[in-house]
Parts: sequence; structure tokens; C-alpha cells
Amino acid sequence: MTSGSTDSPRTLADELRSRSDEELSELLRARPDLLSPLPGDLSQLATRAGARASVVRALEHLDTFTLQTAEALAIAERPCSPRALEELLPGGGDRLAEALATLRSRALLWGRDDGLRLVRTAQELLAPSAGRPSATGLGPTLAEAAAGMAPSRTQQLLAACGLPATHDPVSAIGALAALFGDRERLAALLAEAPEGATATLDRLTWGPPYGTLGSGPEAARAGAPLRWLLDRGLLMPTQPGTVVLPREVALTLRGGRAHRDPRPEPPAVPAVAEHPAELVDATAAGAALRALDVLEKLLTAWEAEGPPVLRAGGLGVRELKRAAVILDVPEPEAVFWLELAYAAGLLASDGAADERYAPTPAYDDWLTAPTGERWLRLATAWLAGTRVPSLVGTRDGKGRLLAALGSGLDRGPVAALRHRVLALLATLPPGGAADPAAVRARLDWEWPRRLGTEPRHRLTEAALGEAEALGVTGRGALASYARPLLGPRPRPAEAAELLGPLFPEPVDQVLLQADLTAVAPGPLRRDLRATMALAADVESTGGATVYRFTPGSIRRALDAGWTTDALHAFLAEVSRTPVPQPLDYLVDDVARRHGRLRVGAAGSYLRSEDETALGQLLADRRYEPLRLRRIAPTVLVSDLSPDQLLLRLREWGLAPAAETTEGAVVTLSAEPRRTPARSAPVPAPDAPPPADDGLLAAAVRAVRAGDHAAAGAGAEGTRGARGGQGAHGAHGARGARVPEAVGPPPRTSAEETLATLRAAAASGGLVAIGYVGADGVAGHHVLSPVRVDAGFVTAFDHTADEVRTYPLHRISGAVAVAVE
Repeated sequence: MTSGSTDSPRTLADELRSRSDEELSELLRARPDLLSPLPGDLSQLATRAGARASVVRALEHLDTFTLQTAEALAIAERPCSPRALEELLPGGGDRLAEALATLRSRALLWGRDDGLRLVRTAQELLAPSAGRPSATGLGPTLAEAAAGMAPSRTQQLLAACGLPATHDPVSAIGALAALFGDRERLAALLAEAPEGATATLDRLTWGPPYGTLGSGPEAARAGAPLRWLLDRGLLMPTQPGTVVLPREVALTLRGGRAHRDPRPEPPAVPAVAEHPAELVDATAAGAALRALDVLEKLLTAWEAEGPPVLRAGGLGVRELKRAAVILDVPEPEAVFWLELAYAAGLLASDGAADERYAPTPAYDDWLTAPTGERWLRLATAWLAGTRVPSLVGTRDGKGRLLAALGSGLDRGPVAALRHRVLALLATLPPGGAADPAAVRARLDWEWPRRLGTEPRHRLTEAALGEAEALGVTGRGALASYARPLLGPRPRPAEAAELLGPLFPEPVDQVLLQADLTAVAPGPLRRDLRATMALAADVESTGGATVYRFTPGSIRRALDAGWTTDALHAFLAEVSRTPVPQPLDYLVDDVARRHGRLRVGAAGSYLRSEDETALGQLLADRRYEPLRLRRIAPTVLVSDLSPDQLLLRLREWGLAPAAETTEGAVVTLSAEPRRTPARSAPVPAPDAPPPADDGLLAAAVRAVRAGDHAAAGAGAEGTRGARGGQGAHGAHGARGARVPEAVGPPPRTSAEETLATLRAAAASGGLVAIGYVGADGVAGHHVLSPVRVDAGFVTAFDHTADEVRTYPLHRISGAVAVAVE
């Protein structure tokens, strides 16, 4: 009900009818669960707004002071006056009016401004009752605590308090409640209390309101004060050995306050450090570039043969350790990169019989995209994702271990939490870094009922760390190019455009050194980086990347099909300095030994022109597991497969090469493995996505139309058979008459039908459609479309007087109609 209205609504539905279309849209925007399915009228909307699951969800989205306001209303008399509420929440000031406006806009509060009523379900959830204290620390009322008490006992309580007897228990409890609610009279009563009685009340005043009687000498000493309090109803027994402080007593002792610490203002998030904005952007861009390199390194390593998928789904512990070794990072960080690649749709399982993880076809497009767009895909996937990498290694509610890339890692509020953490950083001046403790305190105030305190703190820390690793922040401050990703209307293209110039230009040369290392003074061109990764091992990364040439890395290049001359030419071409002599010698030495042994298919065979080398293999007991035997002076055979024989010989430091049946050397390079086309995992938020303005306006029109139709049907029922317009003569949102469905069903092309329905949903107009039912008969309907997507149209059907959803393929045609 809008402020200043003099009408007194009888129900929440009545108040919703008095609201403007804008106010109804705001309600549906704040509580999107009310839109699915769309209520048929305002009575249905009010009923759904009071449903327990919906109210719980709405309460979870309240900040601390708004929730404290709702808790105060839950313990106040119904209806509650503004003055009584101010006494319960002193010091609220203007924030109290804002909190009431929030509760009213979300249909948690209704009634006149001087007679506030909390929705009954919210009242039941927030008000304390027997055995269930609330966040206020208050217990049940005296009447609730005395339920089932013998009438004679209530009269005894009155007599002990010096009050006259009454004729019934209800009036007796009322007289006691009036005494306990009067500060002066209660103070006079407590002045007669024995020593220790007021101390007992003080311990229970701010909660929890329940206490135990205990046993032993200490209980004996407290016996007289407790008995005095129990005899006067200042404490009430709840079950054997337990007492409770009635709400009226606690409120009076508190001075009328519902909360010990009302918190109308949110904790500040100040900047604890201020860095130059240019330094922040440079640091963040460096982290962004590293993120791209790490993912490329991981997915390139899994191109040949990815790790297997566990039977229960996810990545095994051993495979996770191997991935961490490949990336040279701790396991928790490796989990983050794995989950990020998965969330971005770059990594998935191949779905084969021997199911393994591999890059997706989207990875190829990602590799060739501009650097800024590559980072943008990762950042947007992280912001929208609901999977929590930090949960890997913990157990779910059934005791099952949660694995990387497996199920059970989704947490609905995580995406909103990440956005909110970054939004708080965005409130600081450019280059300002916040104290993580201040960010946690602010989220505690804004989200007191979401996630739980400990999980919320853990996820906040994770969000800050992940943002730093991904390059969304630098030195704890939000990067300037990340700001366009925030807000109600993100501008991702602008973010990629701002980030692009911050990346250094790729270099196409390295510095070869005599210690068999090569230094890349900046990010290498992608093709050069791939070749260097083939011919050398990465020793360290940072502003410059250091590669080391080893016999194994040179052999890897030769196995991939490089010739000795090609390798020498490559090194000479990419080096800014002359190729060091030790590196030339290394290449020649490995090439001289490479392929001297040849492995082919039999079980497998081993061939060499050097008979002495084969003789040494036969004589060396280390090679007995290969089960070698000579069948010719230059040929040995083995029971192992060629792949296994190659692997074992290379593990022992030899350099065999594979060959075809014709004797030609086989290179080990192969087409990189890709999964079939896979889409990125869909986030699992804890609430439906927010609706846009057009959908909200259309939904309000449909609900209003249903409400008018229901009102018209009710009026027709009162008129009986006087010939009034029935349900098929429904009225539009403004009370205009909707034409009846007459004539043959319309027939239009699919394109024209779709265009007509979308235009009506956008403008709020009416359409007549032909709809083919399950029996194959075409019917005629008049609709107010609300939404047209995913092959369906959701609309208020004036022919049936309810909201319905129709599949588009069953609609034979649609034409716009005018309201009479």
C-alpha cells in the first residue's frame, strides 16, 4: 500500500490491488520466484508471496537492519504502530523508513502506515516461540509459556505478585503481562526480590532466554531466588529442569529494545592501501596473461591423452597431483584452473567408452581469438559460475568425497557473492585496496541469513584470491578494465578493449645461453612458444620465461618429426645471439643416438644395425622385464607392445624410434584430441534469473487481466441468470472489454505467427490464435502474451480465464485484435 493511502486493506491481496504497475513490477523483480509459473491473478500472487519457501528466500535477501526490523515486527502487537516500532528499534532514524519500504515492496509487510502487519508466514518464521528463540534473544510470551497451566496455578501467580484474583486464566495471564510490561511496577516488584534473583534475570535478559536449574551445592544456593521468580511468573517452567524468561519481562528489562545492538548502518569498507591505478592495471594484466598461459599449458598437455574420468565422475586424486606438477602450482590452485577451463567450456569429458578429459572444439576458437577476448571468456565464466573449487577434497552431506570437475560443487549464491565483492571494491577510489576483514564484515551485514557465517567467510576469501589470480584485481584493487563487467548492464566488449593494450607485444626471438638455457624476454608468439615447449623444458616463468634444453627435450622434438638440420636452423633463426657451441653439440649427440634402435610391430621387435648395442641389451639384466630374444643378428623381439617397449626403453635413457613395416621412421606427432561439441556447464543459481523490464511489464498486465477476469466472473455469479457477461466476456487490464473468440481459427505462416506474438508481448496487445489440441481439432483463443521464448508462448488466456503456456508448433496462426 502506498504511503499516504487512507484505505485500510483487509488482506495482502487487497493491498496488491492498490499498488501501481511499477510497484508490482518491483515486487516481481525483487522476488523472481513469484514469476514461475506466472500467477493467474493478484489473489494467487498474494498466496504465493506468503508461501513458506518463497518467504524464506525473501528473508535471505534482506540486510541486517531490514531483518532486525522484520524481527521487531514479529514480536510486536498486530497491527504495530510506528511509535511502538521505534521503541523496539531506537536510533533507526531514516533507515527505519527505508527498511519498512523494503519489506513492503517485497510483500513481506502490508497494512496502513499506522497499522503495520508482517506477513503471517514471516511472523511464524521470525517470532520466538516455546523451544525456539529468535535472533532477538527473546523467548515466548507469557501466554505461550503458560499454555496448559492449571487455572489454580495462575491464581497463585497473581496472589504472589499482589494482584487481585480473576475469574479465568486468560484474564489472569493478561494482568500478569500488564504488570511485567510496566517498567515502574516491575521495578517495584523486583525491589522485593531476594539476593541473586535480579542477577539470574540479567543473565537471561539478552538471550538465550532459556536456563537450566542445575544440581549440587550451587543449585541449592540459587534455589531461593529461583523459587521466588517462579512463584511470580517472572520465570516459567518449560520442561523438567528448564526455565524460560517470558518476553514481556525481557523487553521491560531491556528498556523496550528488541535487539541489544541495532545495526542500521552498514560497516564501511575503507581503502587500506592506495596504489597508482597504472600499477594496479599492469599487475592485474600480468596475472591475466599468466592465467591464459596456465590454461594453454594444461590443455596442451591433455591434447595427446587426457586423464580418465572417475566412475562417479570427476578427476582422480592422482591425476590432480599430476596436473599440479604439469602447471607447477599447489593442488588447490590447480583445481581452480581446472574448474575455470571447465566453466568456460574449454575442457570436458569425451563421452567415449574409455572416458577421458580433453579440450573441446571451442578451445581451438579460443586459441585464435585476440588476447583480450580470451581473457574475457574466462572472467565472465568465473563471474557467472556457481561451482566452488575450494570445496574439492571435502565431503558432501552423504559423506562422499567431492572431486575436481565432479558433481556437488555448485553453490547457488556464489555468483552473486563474487559480483558483490567486486562491487564493494569498485566503490573505492581507483587503485584502492580493501581489507578482506572489512569486506567480510560488510557481507555479514548485507547477507546475514545467506550461506552461513563460516561458509560465507570462506567463499569471500576464495573470491578475493581467485580475482587476484585471474587478473580481475591487482594488488588487492579492482583493475580498471574489470569495472565494465559489473553493474546491472555489463559491457564485456569494453572490458576486452581496455585490456588489450595492457598486454605486451609478443616477441619472436629468444636469447640462447651457453648453459643450455634460453631466455624469452617477453611473451612469445604462440607458434614460437609451442615449438620452444616441444624442444625445451620451461624452467621458470615471470616477466621473462627461462627454457632449458635437455637430451629428453631434444629427443622429444626429434620424435615429433624434426630433423637435425631443421632443429639447427630453427635455433639459429630464433636466437638474437649466436647459437652456443654446447647446444649444437647436444643436438648432434642426441640426433646421433636417436633412431639407432628401431621398434616395430610383431609382438614387438627391436632392430638396429649396431649388433653390439643389441648384444649389450641382451646381456644387461636390467632389461630382463622386456623379455628380449634375438631372431637375427640385427633384430630382437619382445612380448611387449611397441608402445610399451618404446616407453620402457626411454625410461632407461635410450633413444629408440618407431618405424613402419617398410622401415620408415614414424613420428609421434598426432592430431590433437578433441571432445565432441560440448557446451559449458550451466550455472545453478539459488534463484531464477532477474526478469527484464519488458517481461515484468507484460507479466503485470497478464496478472491484472486475470484479476479483472476473476472479478468479472465473481460479479456474474452474483447476478445469476440475469444475462450478464460471463467469463468469456473478460476485461482487459484497464477494464476494457475483450472480444469473444468467434469465427474460424486464424492461419498464418510460422514467421508471421512468431512476429505477431512477440509484438503483442512487447506492447501489451491482444492476439487471437488458432491452437491445435491433442485431439487434432483447432480451437480459437484470445491471449495477452507475456513471454515468447524456447518454443513456447506464456499468456493470459481470456478464453479460459487463466494463465497458460502453449507450444508454438501447435499454433496454426495469430492475428492482432483490438480491445472494445
